[in-house]
Amino acid sequence: MNQSEKFNGPIPLSLLPDSAQVGSRGELQIGGIAVDDLANEYGTPLFIYDEDHLRSRCREALNSLGSGTAYAGKAFLCAAMARLVTEEGLHLDVASEGELQTAIAAEVPGERIVMHGNNKSLDELSLARSYGVGRVVVDSLDELHRLQRLHDQDGIVSPILLRVTPGVEAHTHEYVSTGQNDSKFGFGLESGAATAAVEECAANPGVDLVGIHQHIGSQVFRVDSFARALEVVVGFSEPLGLPELSVGGGLGVAYVESESAPSITEWGEMLRQACDSLGVQARVSAEPGRSIAAQAAVTVYSIGTIKELPGIRTYIAVDGGFGDNPRPMLYGSGYTAFVPSRVTEARNTVARIVGKHCESSDVIVREASLPENLSVGDFLATPVTGAYGYSMASTYNRMPRPPVIFVSKGESRLVIRGESVEDLMTLDIG
Repeated sequence: MNQSEKFNGPIPLSLLPDSAQVGSRGELQIGGIAVDDLANEYGTPLFIYDEDHLRSRCREALNSLGSGTAYAGKAFLCAAMARLVTEEGLHLDVASEGELQTAIAAEVPGERIVMHGNNKSLDELSLARSYGVGRVVVDSLDELHRLQRLHDQDGIVSPILLRVTPGVEAHTHEYVSTGQNDSKFGFGLESGAATAAVEECAANPGVDLVGIHQHIGSQVFRVDSFARALEVVVGFSEPLGLPELSVGGGLGVAYVESESAPSITEWGEMLRQACDSLGVQARVSAEPGRSIAAQAAVTVYSIGTIKELPGIRTYIAVDGGFGDNPRPMLYGSGYTAFVPSRVTEARNTVARIVGKHCESSDVIVREASLPENLSVGDFLATPVTGAYGYSMASTYNRMPRPPVIFVSKGESRLVIRGESVEDLMTLDIG
């Protein structure tokens, strides 16, 4: 039985933001505002984030994972998001100059920023050091040499974590698996590279090694994968007597009706139990991203074309596509869909939802269960698009990226304005 045959009821609220409720007309409301009204006001495609949902997940992460918890900005980042996670007491994990500059613009205190990246440039490291970034997660010997070179110039010592690869295969897509031995990230434990890096740190006056960092991958559902990696890494880190240990992020979320995932609280409890059983003395921290942002948002589109291919399928083309959500094309990721003005209705028809990019692979939902009698101009939405949607968006086919809004308690605010074609043309100089 395929997904479209099994799940033909109304969209479950469990896939929607916390504030989702059904209005008197059977319409979906988020933050107390009808989704259709927001789409009419801001246009489509449109990312709608439930601000209270974001804040709730930040608080859950802080309570479950501890005071050193950092939000992984790669999931979704803008100045408003950087300010929000800081207000809720989290640190912020950045992985590029652009993400770091966003944190600086949002006035995130330097000591609450964690700087990642497997190929940090001299300029990126210089900026991080000049802003007083709290932790640099070092990924290579080349990076250690760059930090020593900068120290030779200004005398600044950088507090660092060494990223190690534990040799544990996460049960996730190979493109987002990072903890195996064959990885572009970190220093391998089995190869002895991690031990050599620790020795290098001891001889490097430009760094202060304060802890070890690990990360096994993204969209991981099995908490035993985290526990196995932790056991391996703790065997390496605890004898060093370092005060900190970061377990990274990667907790999975449910995208479709057939999936379920551990909560942040359940993940935190597993980590506590594992650390207690292993006798961990270091302060343990984590870096959740997707589990904070993903379910907080929906993307709303307008239907532009409905094409019936008798005996084959129905195609519904919308005004977005992999330019705002590349995950289905990149990873074969599954999504579901619903009509926000008819959220209580059964979804008894099946169609393939596609975007308007000039690629056959531009498929948002391969077999979407939808209400009957849809028309051109109707709004259609996909839930759980708050992570790795806008952050991975592109302007392929010169299609501008959509706006992003936060909603809360009957109010909406624009946090990222939609691009225009004129914005794209400003880069042309020839």
